[in-house]
Amino acid sequence: MNRPRKRTLSIIGAAAALLIAAALIGYANRGVLAAWGYDTFLSKQVEKKLEKSYEPLPNRPPETSQPTAAEREDPFSVLLMGVDARGSERGRSDTLIYTVIRPVDGHVLMVSIPRDTYAELVGRGAQDKITHAYVYGGPQMAVESVQKLLDARIDHYASINFQGFVKAVDLLGGIPLPITKDIVNKEADHEKFTIKANQSVYSGQDALNFVRYREDAGGDMARTERNRQFLESLIHKASSLQQWSKIPELLTVVGENFRTDIPPSALSDLAKKFLQTDHSIQSYTLHGEGKRMGPDNLWYYVADEEDLNAVRQTIAVWLDPDAASDRLTVPGLDEKTPTAD
Repeated sequence: MNRPRKRTLSIIGAAAALLIAAALIGYANRGVLAAWGYDTFLSKQVEKKLEKSYEPLPNRPPETSQPTAAEREDPFSVLLMGVDARGSERGRSDTLIYTVIRPVDGHVLMVSIPRDTYAELVGRGAQDKITHAYVYGGPQMAVESVQKLLDARIDHYASINFQGFVKAVDLLGGIPLPITKDIVNKEADHEKFTIKANQSVYSGQDALNFVRYREDAGGDMARTERNRQFLESLIHKASSLQQWSKIPELLTVVGENFRTDIPPSALSDLAKKFLQTDHSIQSYTLHGEGKRMGPDNLWYYVADEEDLNAVRQTIAVWLDPDAASDRLTVPGLDEKTPTAD
């Protein structure tokens, strides 16, 4: 069970754009700018830098990616994908987070799906690790496969290339990470690296290696947790940015490594909406167990059916615009959702 996590950072429409929100809007939240200031000084610059990030899904016309005025008020869902791609390869979606954003009351639900989860790959006619959906069919197959797994609609997607965010971390002067013991990747068929423990900040390459580490006993669940810790640390560091001169370069890095079917103008509108709303985040990871299966005896993460059904019911409540705040919980959480600071 994951306890609710309060955040004073601003969350914009696509969860993968949290870095942009943190670097720009989070800075504004400290009193330097208000929503008016963001609108006046930064919104057009943000939209221009993110033009190359806009990539509608092939099976959804571009006009359907533009949220209507009503949709900007209603709860909507975004599939956040952290993609580990090197060079020109498509890469795999090492991080999959189904996110529900409620613009009016500021509540955000983030459900992490372990990358090795055994699931149907929609359009391929086979069961496989859900991370392979992105390999075979890009964001479209990933979206359709997660929709099938969770029996829940996905209104939008957003993907981040972790490789590109090495530059962002270094631009920010490094980020803190919860590493209390040296991390050594040394098995024969793995990339070799060592990350020293107890450093005050870690470089972009160290941060990427932290995400990629594969040799701990926690397996897929531990990797999912590290991915979340990396993103949260990156967001927190960006939100404390003190140098406005770095913002254009950060936006360029983000634009080169971020893809979404939400147009830049809509992202900007959603950013302004969240700038004016207190909010809280609740996070949860799909429960299950690892096991070897199939003729090749491959390792998979098999979701617990009871937990999966509970997650589906939870998502349905969160997507209901009329749901009261005390119903916005995660499976196993009995107490009411606290009010955000």
